[in-house]
Amino acid sequence: MTWTQVYDPTGHWWLSTLIAALPILVLLGLLAGLRVRAHLCAIAGASTAVIVAILAFKMPALLAVSSFFFGSAFGLLKIVWIVIAAVFLYDISVVTGQFEIMKQSVAAITPDRRLQLLLVAFCFGAFIEGSAGFGAPVAIAGAFMIGLGFKPFQAAALNLIANTAPVAWGAIGIPIHTLAAVTNLNESDLSAMIGRILPITAVIVPFWLVRAMVSWKETFEVFPAILVVGGSFATTQWFWANHMDSNLVDIIAGVVSLLATLLFLRIWQPRKIWRFADEHAVTAAQARDSVKHFTTGQIAKAWMPFAILSLFVLVWGLPKIKNAMNLATTPSFNVVMADGKVRPGPPGWDWPYLHAKVFRTIPVAPNPAPEAARFDFNWLTATGTACFFAAMVAGLILGLKCGSIFQIFRRTLVRLRFAIVAMTCMLGLGYVTRYSGMDAVLGLAFTRTGWLFPFFGSFIGWLGVALTGSDTSSNALFGGLQKITAQQLHLSPILMCATNSAGGVMGKMVDAQSICVATAATNQVGNEGSIFRFVFWHSVALAAIVGVIVMVYAYIFPQFIPSGLNFIH
Repeated sequence: MTWTQVYDPTGHWWLSTLIAALPILVLLGLLAGLRVRAHLCAIAGASTAVIVAILAFKMPALLAVSSFFFGSAFGLLKIVWIVIAAVFLYDISVVTGQFEIMKQSVAAITPDRRLQLLLVAFCFGAFIEGSAGFGAPVAIAGAFMIGLGFKPFQAAALNLIANTAPVAWGAIGIPIHTLAAVTNLNESDLSAMIGRILPITAVIVPFWLVRAMVSWKETFEVFPAILVVGGSFATTQWFWANHMDSNLVDIIAGVVSLLATLLFLRIWQPRKIWRFADEHAVTAAQARDSVKHFTTGQIAKAWMPFAILSLFVLVWGLPKIKNAMNLATTPSFNVVMADGKVRPGPPGWDWPYLHAKVFRTIPVAPNPAPEAARFDFNWLTATGTACFFAAMVAGLILGLKCGSIFQIFRRTLVRLRFAIVAMTCMLGLGYVTRYSGMDAVLGLAFTRTGWLFPFFGSFIGWLGVALTGSDTSSNALFGGLQKITAQQLHLSPILMCATNSAGGVMGKMVDAQSICVATAATNQVGNEGSIFRFVFWHSVALAAIVGVIVMVYAYIFPQFIPSGLNFIH
């Protein structure tokens, strides 16, 4: 049984678009409007997607249900597992008392809450995004900020805003690798183009972040520090994306930004220390005296779990090591056909009742071809496994026994149980929209904007991340559509495919998966709707800024698009 996607099932594109949007409207309506708990919203949204796919898009029921379980399995292994392992590492740090030392070490650098926000949410968060991605920075940095004294709501919402500019190169560059694979465009050119869009926003986001917490006057009081944070990060991000590779962009930029800010704060501090209204006003000297000071060795030991995390994730990402472990532990990576040749295409086992059963066609795919649905159960080389092993090693080094470590892991699972259900269903929803063609219908609506397409192209990427919770998945969904539309409108495919990823990062703060991670890590399960309403307009405004930047490249400075190709006639 095969099935070909239909992109206008009603014969009226606007009505088809509205019907395709129903799962999102149900999900966000329940989450933000009726304040239903996130895991119930995710179940309702996924159920709506399956029903719409079957009834409105005439997708065979077996294919629709199979696509949901395929997405859920993908979400569990590729995303949920990372979040669980990252929070597990954090919990070990708390239980062993090292987190308190980390917190005090940051408080000793500056007592000013605005500067702590920049150091933890932006700099440290970017480093974690580059290492693990997929919600880990929101979980870890959010919990860190609560430990410093931030309100749980602020910790969750502000970390969602901060986790934007680094996302395109998250988890050792996986979004870029995926974009290059689905579009068959040069990966270096794509990374370089994104590295000419997002560094501009990297200068804006730190300022935006502080302003979201305090007044204009109080924001400008730390403007020099904001410039150092954003400028050092943006410069490094641009240089590494354009002249090095797409793997370590965020890791290097995060480290450089953190070090540059630390050095700057040794010679500069704001005249007035900003604290929350319910905190006692203190001078810089009083704040330093109130902080317990630790030796360099104690501080290094406290930060050691996250150094181990970085080392494990980097080693796990090395192609030679990853491929060797996959071939040894995951048979689906090397399937030999009857003629003795290795099976071509993506690795993995063919997902039942779905692999090669769904066909995308014009205008989404120039040459109609079956959609692959292969599940690579790479249990050992998954990034989450690297994070888990890092947590285990860190726990043993810090003196915990195996029994205690597994008790901590059990408590982590219990605490994240509702978030696990929510994230799993979110990915199931995203895959139903992908295989039913609903995502393409929504994306095609933006292609009707003509010469404004460079602006709205960023919102296609934004929509993809809002749907799936992943810039990687958004690039897989809409990368081909961006390329086809760019060629039809005589725009640079490199520019528009890069725009999908760059615009997508601004949708990261409103996707329900990230919000669930944020609430789980900050013990705010049930408060997802309030957080969504707070970050929504920030997300839309920042995506619009990306759209304006892309318009400038498309029509004013096309010579700065990599490869030197000018596609505008």
